[in-house]
Amino acid sequence: MAEVVQGADAAAEGRMATRFMPSTPRGRWRVWLDRRVPPARHVRLHRGNIFIFPSRAGFAFLGLITLLVLAAINYQNSMVFGLAFLLASTFALTIGHTYRNLAGLEVAAAGVRPVFAGEHAEFGVILRRNPGSGHHALWLGWPGEIPQNVDLDEELEQRVRIPARARHRGWFDPGRLRLETRWPLGLLRAWTWLDLAQRALVYPRPEEAGVPQRAASASGDGEELVTEGNDDFVGLRPYRPGDALKHMAWKPFARAGELMVKEYGGHADRRLWLDWEALAGLPTEDRLSRLCGWVLACAATRDAYGLRLPGVDIAPGSGEAHRRTLLRALALFGQDQGEAK
Repeated sequence: MAEVVQGADAAAEGRMATRFMPSTPRGRWRVWLDRRVPPARHVRLHRGNIFIFPSRAGFAFLGLITLLVLAAINYQNSMVFGLAFLLASTFALTIGHTYRNLAGLEVAAAGVRPVFAGEHAEFGVILRRNPGSGHHALWLGWPGEIPQNVDLDEELEQRVRIPARARHRGWFDPGRLRLETRWPLGLLRAWTWLDLAQRALVYPRPEEAGVPQRAASASGDGEELVTEGNDDFVGLRPYRPGDALKHMAWKPFARAGELMVKEYGGHADRRLWLDWEALAGLPTEDRLSRLCGWVLACAATRDAYGLRLPGVDIAPGSGEAHRRTLLRALALFGQDQGEAK
């Protein structure tokens, strides 16, 4: 079962609240927003965390009403007055409908699976409505990403996944989730910014690489025999053109007249170590990408493999849990390990 990263702890939420300097306009807006809509894994929308404002179409609609009122005053035309008041009442009614399309909606975090750098992390979000209410034309999305459209009319609860591109390894915080609606007429825009305290663990971008070659061991403690070694005598085999003369078995040739060659071998340790120092000379991120590719290649075999990083030694093992442990160590290498909790 794949690992699911549930989100940040209270300390991480505090760090997210001070991501921008409060002395800047954007920082002051962020601090105010964190007080108005604090980070939480479950949020119920109400008048305290919903913002509403006319859209471009709404401003054009208000401009039309203003022109109609001016024309009615100028020409003393009661029919134009009636039309202007009808449009104004429609605009006023739309305010309530647009607000109620978000009010009462419950939004909860549903976890996110780890991904590799360059992929899209899919953050799970649960939308839940009260019986007897409906929510239409909801748009959800992260900053800089294409929003998704959701209608919550027949189901009481709906789970959606909102993707966000993870460009770098480590912990990925996509920012606040934007939930918006312009239902029913598009004249007003009601929205909120939600911090569901979710972060995705991003593994290094894997480099395509096979399993690294094992070195022959003269101790004989390994489990796999490698016939290309030159430590221990293995046996005899028929001569093949190109074989070295020093490996020729002359006694069998003298007895039977058949050319035979002595074959030597060593023992390779099936417990493979993926060592940081074996990639000396490569930049840090390139080393991590190569090691990540090795981990994926080794995970496809049944051999035990371990990982050596500066300050980190993970004993050889196998299985999905061991694979996730190694990938997590690569993802968080050189970063604050306290944030991993």
